[in-house]
Amino acid sequence: MTPALFAIPGDLATLTGGYGYDRRVLGELTACGVAATHLPLPGGFPFPDADAVTQTLRLLAQAPADHVLLVDGLALGALPPAALAGLAAPLVALVHHPLGLESGLAPATARALIENERAALAHVRHVIVTSPTTRDTLIADFGVAAQRIAVAEPGTDPAPRFQGSGAEALALLAIGSITPRKGHGVLVEALAELQHLPWTLTIIGSPDRDPACAAHLRAAIAAHGLGARVTLAGEESEAALGAAYAGADLFVLPSLYEGYGMVLGEAMARGLPIVTTTGGAAAQTVPDAAALKVPPGDAPALREALGAAIADASLRARLAEASWLAGQGLPRWREAAMVIAKVLHSIAGAAS
Repeated sequence: MTPALFAIPGDLATLTGGYGYDRRVLGELTACGVAATHLPLPGGFPFPDADAVTQTLRLLAQAPADHVLLVDGLALGALPPAALAGLAAPLVALVHHPLGLESGLAPATARALIENERAALAHVRHVIVTSPTTRDTLIADFGVAAQRIAVAEPGTDPAPRFQGSGAEALALLAIGSITPRKGHGVLVEALAELQHLPWTLTIIGSPDRDPACAAHLRAAIAAHGLGARVTLAGEESEAALGAAYAGADLFVLPSLYEGYGMVLGEAMARGLPIVTTTGGAAAQTVPDAAALKVPPGDAPALREALGAAIADASLRARLAEASWLAGQGLPRWREAAMVIAKVLHSIAGAAS
């Protein structure tokens, strides 16, 4: 067994795609020959205070030299690069998506995060990413050599085919924390011009990651008179999420950028017709036949796609069939863990 520490900042139980990925990989690595132990790091990343940085570096420095240290990019990209150079344990980064590409950042903040993450990644033995798009971004913009990158796409669990709402008004479903990058404001703007069509929208995701963004979204819903048609459901349990997928008629992902878009895989596993943007890896995660795709941040284009999907049952049926077929071929979590384990075995062997 290859000994490894998986360093993850904040609460591992947090209901986001990134934390969900980490939880599932941790649960699979033992079966892949890796004795992986969760190393909890302080919260506050990617904008940690000085105490969090000091504590994190102390924890990483305590990693035994015979362990591989796998560090989630939410923390690694925000740490002082020079401090990473002196760690005894060989370092591997898991990058869900580059920190500086988060939407809503001030330009100077985005540039600083990109420069810091570029320098931090120079000190790791290998980088694991969740999509070919992120791999290409790291090669082109972060100076990471292609041979130092492995792609471990998220797994998707099998699920029963969606049943739909059975209601006269089409049930639209969007899942994602209420943050600028998820594009919910663009979605509301698009739907404001489609009030002549029968639809309702449920948005599942925490409003607490960015309270100002959530307040702005609530104000936009009220301003457009959509309070009776748009529900902000907050975070939901796994069982409630499954029920929401099953009872939806159309899945919508309005994100400005995605490192992969795990909810797209979950929607395809159930055969839901999809309207999505081409932001980041989302364009590649879903086959063209399974979704109507529009440029990120383009409310008129999103409005046109949603209008077509809501009004045309035969179009939704075609998208749904392609979505179901694509969903049956998605990788499982064991496959993702096997990619990561192969990297960890290799790094451990080289270090010894």
